[in-house]
Amino acid sequence: MRLLPFALAVSLLPAAAAAQCGGGFQNFVKLLKDEAVQAGYGMTTVNAFFDGTRQNRRVLEADRAQGVFQKPFIDFSRRLISQDRLRRGLQMSQRHDSTFQRIENTYGINRGVLLAFWALETDYGGYQGDFNTRDALVTLAHDCRRPELFRPQVFSALEMFRQGNFDPKRTTGAWAGEIGMVQMLPGDILEHGVDADGDGKVSLKTSAADALMSGARMMSHLGWQPGQPWLQEVTLPGGMDLSLTGTARKKTVAEWRALGVAARDGSLPDPSMRASLLLPQGHKGPAFLAYPNFDVYFEWNQSFTYALTAAYFANRLEGADVYKAGRPESGLSGSQMKQLQEKLQARGHNVGDIDGILGARTRLAVQKEQARLGLPADAWPTPALLKKL
Repeated sequence: MRLLPFALAVSLLPAAAAAQCGGGFQNFVKLLKDEAVQAGYGMTTVNAFFDGTRQNRRVLEADRAQGVFQKPFIDFSRRLISQDRLRRGLQMSQRHDSTFQRIENTYGINRGVLLAFWALETDYGGYQGDFNTRDALVTLAHDCRRPELFRPQVFSALEMFRQGNFDPKRTTGAWAGEIGMVQMLPGDILEHGVDADGDGKVSLKTSAADALMSGARMMSHLGWQPGQPWLQEVTLPGGMDLSLTGTARKKTVAEWRALGVAARDGSLPDPSMRASLLLPQGHKGPAFLAYPNFDVYFEWNQSFTYALTAAYFANRLEGADVYKAGRPESGLSGSQMKQLQEKLQARGHNVGDIDGILGARTRLAVQKEQARLGLPADAWPTPALLKKL
């Protein structure tokens, strides 16, 4: 029997047939099983996949913790990018040179970009996570924080199982359900997985070639532009209008150059290329121009700090110097950041969850309030801003 694509199959079901988040966990699992059968999966396959499914409290704790993303860019990047990781990255580049050449020829993605993800996600495959993937996905689908993200992944894992590429009892990975050396979700593996080593299967856990080629194929699908830059460190002129900075504002390279923005090393690229000027820790810290390829990093991970660190790490692996850290003003602690988010929300700004993380929406709200209060509008929250609010 030819199965319908799951999203289409589910769209044809009556609303009552879809498993809703929350409620009793085992009843939720039963509804998922019913849904899978109605989408065309055999009962034997469904029972074998869901047999023994358990809610994992550690997954929920990990989902709510994520304290590492509260760290500012300089601290975060220094913690994750070590001389040892740089050294091993160069070793991996040589060891898997033929794979990286294939990636560059096929997708136009620099090896430093994939090496950085490989390092940050699993330390070059050394630690891929010990959470049961099926249980993690069902737990997060049952939880009502982001069921729209994780519920489809349950059925993607079921499809991988049907194809013989997933063991529901033994497949492990990250707490959020990602699998393999570059940590891809089941749906992404189904859509973008590549059997690069020619052994007849896609194995992101054991084959570096499969993992790297699959990651490259996904990045290409997400819009990576071959031969184009992604991030470049720059210097700023004194007295620049800081309200022009941030991911939400873009200008051409020619316009940035006219404003006095210059490459710290080398030269700026194509004058017609559009870019955002990023000041991760304000106007006294490092500064970067982010080009269209940088947007692909947010498709991989929506944390601003992670995306910037991964892009900068790729630069380092490609030979760039260490960024000029400057002397940024002191930022806020996690509890202070939550206070700030509450104050911003009270003033009508949409900052998303009150989580103590300086995300894109919080940065934009901070910048607007800085401009209103006559402070440097660089989107970097300081104790002075918190006090004024």
